[in-house]
Amino acid sequence: MSPHNKKSGYISIVGKTNVGKSTLLNEILGQKIAITSRKPQTTRHRLLGIKTIEDSQMIFIDTPGFHKDHKRALNKYMNKVASSAMKGVDVLIYVIEGLNWTEEDQELMNQIPEDYETSILVINKIDKINQKDDMLPFIRTMSELNKFSDIIPISALKKQNIPALMDSILLKLPEGDHIYPTDQVADISERFLASEIIREKCITRVGDELPYRISVSIEKFKEEDRITHIDANLYVEKNSQKGMLIGSSGSKLKSIGTASRLELEDILQTKVMLNLWVKVKSGWTDDEAMLSTMGYDLGKTS
Repeated sequence: MSPHNKKSGYISIVGKTNVGKSTLLNEILGQKIAITSRKPQTTRHRLLGIKTIEDSQMIFIDTPGFHKDHKRALNKYMNKVASSAMKGVDVLIYVIEGLNWTEEDQELMNQIPEDYETSILVINKIDKINQKDDMLPFIRTMSELNKFSDIIPISALKKQNIPALMDSILLKLPEGDHIYPTDQVADISERFLASEIIREKCITRVGDELPYRISVSIEKFKEEDRITHIDANLYVEKNSQKGMLIGSSGSKLKSIGTASRLELEDILQTKVMLNLWVKVKSGWTDDEAMLSTMGYDLGKTS
């Protein structure tokens, strides 16, 4: 096939926190590259997922959710990552939860460049909408905003209407050579994926506040004799948080380690030896210097 018959483009998935962006990306790719949870602000980094269908290659950018009224350096970093992903892409997918359009959504939509003709509004979690009759009037109201070329209701979790979204994206891709090999699914390292898997298991096993105070740093990632050895530090801000993460007689940390190891063995297809330590770094979420040392690339958000 000649190069001019091929299509390739970047697609950003943006929206408020906890609307299901990472779940949607994982469903499109057919495998997990982005961690998910019911707790807001799970995604912190800009992730690339790659989906190649015949002559078309879609490069998806999963972003942290927008959130207001958070002043810490970590939150500012995540908002900048999300804002930057709304610029210079070929297709923009704006995700909302159900029929819930807020003042914050309006503010974020205003950041979409005026000359954008390939933005798609995705109404996610339609399986949770009780009043189905409200759907069409809501879609009509959204279409009057004149910001979206398509409005597509889906349920990423229940795998509903994903093909319609894919068809819409494929129609909007520009012509161009493929950037990644056909069989590549993500542009992240196994080391980074390991840190995210461990953080996900921490998030799902602690209280509502602690997830935002946890960061994971991989200190060792080495395969020897078909065994992947991983050492990781789990950073929190206070000694009291350290106790919560370790649990009584180490029970919580053991649970985190076991769940992480099992999932990593499935992904890496090797036996995994995982060692976890919990350490305190006071105020790391509001210290740019600390964030840089912990793997948050603040330079990319300027």
